[in-house]
Amino acid sequence: MLGICRGRRKFLAASLTLLCIPAITWLYLFAGSFEDGKPVSLSPLESQPHSPRYSAPGQRERESLEVRVREVEEENRALRRQLSLAQGRAPAHRRGNHSKTYSMEEGTGDSENLRAGIVAGNSSECGQQPVVEKCETIHVAIVCAGYNASRDVVTLVKSVLFHRRNPLHFHLIADSIAEQILATLFQTWMVPAVRVDFYNADELKSEVSWIPNKHYSGIYGLMKLVLTKTLPANLERVIVLDTDITFATDIAELWAVFHKFKGQQVLGLVENQSDWYLGNLWKNHRPWPALGRGYNTGVILLLLDKLRKMKWEQMWRLTAERELMGMLSTSLADQDIFNAVIKQNPFLVYQLPCFWNVQLSDHTRSEQCYRDVSDLKVIHWNSPKKLRVKNKHVEFFRNLYLTFLEYDGNLLRRELFGCPSEADVNSENLQKQLSELDEDDLCYEFRRERFTVHRTHLYFLHYEYEPATDNTDVTLVAQLSMDRLQMLEAICKHWEGPISLALYLSDAEAQQFLRYAQGSEVLMSRHNVAYHIVYKEGQFYPVNLLRNVAMKHVGTPYMFLSDIDFLPMYGLYEYLRKSVIQLDLANTKKAMIVPAFETLRYRLSFPKSKAELLSMLDMGTLFTFRYHVWTKGHAPTNFAKWRTATTPYRVEWEADFEPYVVVRRDCPEYDRRFVGFGWNKVAHIMELDAQEYEFTVLPNAYMIHMPHAPSFDITKFRSNKQYRVCLKTLKEEFQQDMSRRYGFAALKYLTAENNS
Repeated sequence: MLGICRGRRKFLAASLTLLCIPAITWLYLFAGSFEDGKPVSLSPLESQPHSPRYSAPGQRERESLEVRVREVEEENRALRRQLSLAQGRAPAHRRGNHSKTYSMEEGTGDSENLRAGIVAGNSSECGQQPVVEKCETIHVAIVCAGYNASRDVVTLVKSVLFHRRNPLHFHLIADSIAEQILATLFQTWMVPAVRVDFYNADELKSEVSWIPNKHYSGIYGLMKLVLTKTLPANLERVIVLDTDITFATDIAELWAVFHKFKGQQVLGLVENQSDWYLGNLWKNHRPWPALGRGYNTGVILLLLDKLRKMKWEQMWRLTAERELMGMLSTSLADQDIFNAVIKQNPFLVYQLPCFWNVQLSDHTRSEQCYRDVSDLKVIHWNSPKKLRVKNKHVEFFRNLYLTFLEYDGNLLRRELFGCPSEADVNSENLQKQLSELDEDDLCYEFRRERFTVHRTHLYFLHYEYEPATDNTDVTLVAQLSMDRLQMLEAICKHWEGPISLALYLSDAEAQQFLRYAQGSEVLMSRHNVAYHIVYKEGQFYPVNLLRNVAMKHVGTPYMFLSDIDFLPMYGLYEYLRKSVIQLDLANTKKAMIVPAFETLRYRLSFPKSKAELLSMLDMGTLFTFRYHVWTKGHAPTNFAKWRTATTPYRVEWEADFEPYVVVRRDCPEYDRRFVGFGWNKVAHIMELDAQEYEFTVLPNAYMIHMPHAPSFDITKFRSNKQYRVCLKTLKEEFQQDMSRRYGFAALKYLTAENNS
């Protein structure tokens, strides 16, 4: 900063010298032109030797002075030229004391200085720059549709939140899928000073569906054209971003550029950094009309109030209709139409410096936008190849992107001190519940976990499934962490029906899972598996929260409540659908039990029938589940009866019973107070019994538990006495709650517990 100011002072001193030297010189000459109080003429005629007023020495002195004046004037002209050249080459100083000449990519205030090198942005300079008020809300609009785009939005939002110092208001134009995903994400993210509003993209389709579009973004790639109609009428300005954008600076710097708009400028855009609109990429390449290289619409500053007054809707529609008569369709969606409008009305655009949209497409000129890391403001992955794009510095850009991709989003829940946040009922209720807990309680961490809000990203991968029309469809429900990923392919091979999974992962692990899934032919061939990411927070595995998340987003009438370590028998999906009809689950409160077995062998020839399973059971290859460590958990299933059973049979609830069941989708949730190991399923089965569910064992169904290393939670249970004490306390409190909810009928649970 000191160097910048010194440079400015030198520039100012030179300018003053330029102005002062001729003035002083002529003042001296003017004073010297008086002789005896009378003015002396400097005209050629009066300076001739025959003039009686001058002596020879005086004449020589006068001639010498005139020569000196001409030399000074010549020096001044030379100095003027140097200053002019220096001003043309003056570096645009930016935060971090880095400088850069942006030649053809500089921000411009009007058509006269379209290439003049005025750098837009809220940079730190000696002169006063437009600033954003500390608590001024910055409005950001994003069009988002589908599962993959929702993932991209999260990375974009992380990069914005990481640098931001102002309240943010996101305006998301989303289809029903993206709205469901992102509404849940932001609701569970609970970032202070962030507001999110959704606008139904499906209702806007009729506004742009008449425009043929070849771009991979489809109809949603045209919706930025209708933002003046879509966004609230009282919203004056907004930054519009593509989902494949990554910020490397505070978005407030971009927001400050609005103050530089002049006259009729209503669009802030960066010049396109490819040769697309020059029409020379291939033979017969015929792009839409554009001003020079055209402009890229990945980052747009919109002055909405002025656009509305200019009748923007009518302007772009008339332009699109006219051009489509010859072009037939758009190639780059809304960008083609924006450029056609600008071609006819160049006064509308304020050209942003190119570092506000460094475009990483093939054959890009983006390298001219930066010389140093600090020059980067916004990175735009606008190639269909995304991270696989060809670029000299692609490794650096990819690492920057991956940093935000894997960054712990929980760390972005930071307060903006000095800026009052809008009242959030959920946040206030959470704080109230936490304040009622006793921090000195030895089981405080257990109790606190019940109220922890875990950031949740639903449908992390593409999901596509329509339930069977006969209302018998069943979804397998399970939860898992990173160490159980290897079970996914096997389960998909055993169960062809829909699956709802809740995965407990960190942000970095979520990306590892994504790469694992995308590299698996088995998983990528299945579109009926819903993966819901619940992000890690706290020291316990929130097993029942995970189950509830997976259950809540089941789309079929019935659910098979399983665990990730179990492989269902081949054909179980179809067998359960038939059993649903046979036992009339639609009209009765039944929980169909799938008997559970286990093997201690990592390599198992999976039994293809009940007869084969019984043979392996007799040979000691298989065992009834947990018979040697927790017999009570599955003993009421009555395996002896199951061996010969040919029809479903009813069993009664007993203490510590925890079978795997098929129930209607409207069954009770799991109790969240139970985390980690112990009593998480037992409590749920007790709740089903309290609500008078009838437990029915299926005679020809089975599932087998595969061996794995002990979980971290079961290790803590076995080694930590306080863990076991707290679990016992939570059990007692749960039973008391059951008594309050179900009255006299719940007394049997207390009695059974005392007798067990």
